[in-house]
Amino acid sequence: MVTVQVLDRDGNIKRRAPSWFGRLFRVPGRPMLYHHHNIVTREGDALIADALLVTPTKTKVSSSAGFIQVGTGWTGNSVKTNVRCNTPTGAMKALDSGYPALKAAWGNTGDTTLVYRASFAAGSLNVNGINEACLLNGNAGGSNCLAYAQITPVVNVTVSDTLQVQWEITILGQ
Repeated sequence: MVTVQVLDRDGNIKRRAPSWFGRLFRVPGRPMLYHHHNIVTREGDALIADALLVTPTKTKVSSSAGFIQVGTGWTGNSVKTNVRCNTPTGAMKALDSGYPALKAAWGNTGDTTLVYRASFAAGSLNVNGINEACLLNGNAGGSNCLAYAQITPVVNVTVSDTLQVQWEITILGQ
């Protein structure tokens, strides 16, 4: 799962503008908090296999080499083979401090889920129509894409907003 939230300058989750019906009855707009399914890409499958080798050859998506990229070019075509966002916007963001992390302690439900999170601070994005994201093992041209996701509905971020993208990958052993 990928969770995307837009935070205002005070760190609160922003709300979409209410519909005309909502304005009429003074109902606030929906929170800008979205949950999306993602896919481990073909490169991601290979990264996981490589990580299980005695001597891995690829860089892991780690606290020092993990990045999240967002974009506006979701097409729905060849999602499994995507290696980047189709139309990237802004700079890639390094993972937040403390990530990746297990969702739960060893031996508990959630101990097979890795959590990655990056925060695009206020001022780093000013874009409408963010509809895709990818999780990478670096920010160079040769970096590999572990996972890719569609973001729907699209997310609009102003210069005063913070965009936070949290990625969860559950290892199912299938």
